[in-house]
Amino acid sequence: MDAEGFLMADKERFMKRCLELARKGRTSPNPMVGCVIARQGRIIAEGYHEKAGGPHAEVQALKKAGKKARGAVMYANLEPCCHHGKTPPCTDAIIKAGIKNVVCAMRDPNPRVSGEGIRQLKAAGIRVELGLMEKQAKRLNEAFLRYIPSKMPFVLMKAAVTLDGRIATSSGDSRWVSNEASRRTVHRLRDRYDAVLVGIGTVLKDNPRLTCRIREGNDPIRIIVDSKLRIPLDAEVLADDNVMIAATEACDSKKKARLEARGIGVTVVNSGRRVDLYRLMQMLGELRIISVLVEGGAGINASALEAGIVDKVMFFIAPKMIIRGKPVTEGKGPKLMKDALQLNRIRIRMVDDDLLYEAYLK
Repeated sequence: MDAEGFLMADKERFMKRCLELARKGRTSPNPMVGCVIARQGRIIAEGYHEKAGGPHAEVQALKKAGKKARGAVMYANLEPCCHHGKTPPCTDAIIKAGIKNVVCAMRDPNPRVSGEGIRQLKAAGIRVELGLMEKQAKRLNEAFLRYIPSKMPFVLMKAAVTLDGRIATSSGDSRWVSNEASRRTVHRLRDRYDAVLVGIGTVLKDNPRLTCRIREGNDPIRIIVDSKLRIPLDAEVLADDNVMIAATEACDSKKKARLEARGIGVTVVNSGRRVDLYRLMQMLGELRIISVLVEGGAGINASALEAGIVDKVMFFIAPKMIIRGKPVTEGKGPKLMKDALQLNRIRIRMVDDDLLYEAYLK
């Protein structure tokens, strides 16, 4: 028990609750933040940042706590903001409410805040504790942490593969490699990511919709990498205008005009034969798209890895072997094993009888 009478188990319980609350928000391009106000081992108020431009988690919790906030302890998974944006500084509200201690999991990477929010709280006589469950907090906001310093989106490559590394049979059949529980997990990813990206090969072969099929889920922006605009005008993915097609100057100009007349954006990325994926990510960052889920085939997977845009991979490995078939990536690749891409921060878990392998690229 520390000097304030809180057991570490209580502190971790409160911070876990902050992370649970934070996940409820739809805040892109802002971070997900949850807040708990506690007194004598009990939660007296909580809140979370619901959407960009709306009240921040700390302000929500303080409003619910009212006068009970004076002398209490506040928990948040991110350093409170200290600048005027679409909402006033949270630090001002915390100081005015009479909060005694603030426990936050991590510093805000935004240069306008980083460390300054903590400094202002300390200057007002508030005790600040930093670093509780920092690893979990960083994982929650990994897209924000990638975007802020680089202005590039966080890119997750997802693939469903057999045990012998195939994503489809020799005839091209890929329904279904993974099990139903794994497919539900993918739809939850679509719900959380700003955009989902595939190559034109996937559209021509599978004719997917690429929507989020969970109750009250959000559809991501669908990005189709299609250098020459081979996409059929009746493709399922073009059912609405929540689509961006990335092409090159070699694309069919008449088809481009027809697509744009339907409200479908066609972005010319570069003049080469293939879409420059690195430049595409820069352009998405300029649009404040901070997370992209790559769900492509072997070609787009290889291109994304070669372009160096992939931050994380999630492979759903099914207990199946098909001997001959489509590999998860195809292309030249390195000639020597020492030049292979290295992965770290590996997590492995079962999703029913599929094995989910998660890792980050160095």
